[in-house]
Amino acid sequence: MLFFGLSIFVLLSTVGCSNSTNTSKMGTNKTENSSVKGILTSEPDADIFQFDGVVYKAGIDWVEELTLTKDKQVGEIKTRNDADTNFEDGMSNKLPVGAKIFSAKEEGEVGGPILLVESEEKLFKYYGLVEG
Repeated sequence: MLFFGLSIFVLLSTVGCSNSTNTSKMGTNKTENSSVKGILTSEPDADIFQFDGVVYKAGIDWVEELTLTKDKQVGEIKTRNDADTNFEDGMSNKLPVGAKIFSAKEEGEVGGPILLVESEEKLFKYYGLVEG
């Protein structure tokens, strides 16, 4: 009888201390892309642009070392914003308006979203800052 009582006590204590029924404090983890404000706060001189809701950044060492080939044109820089952090797709803080954005043929092989930007007859490599 003592064993039975002890078993019930342990069972009720375990269930009573569990937070599985408290859904008000439980939430879903939401994956979000890096924000322009967060990037420019930690790195004010960062060279970035936004495309399809993702912020892309130049000057990442391991990306610069890759040999990449431009593929299809996927967009272009439509506006330049070097005054604040309110960004939208097609906006850059350093690239000129009209710079062409290309996919990289090797994108699936390099481990992350990479876009190439052609500006002033040069090709620049940008890495998409996605989390999760």
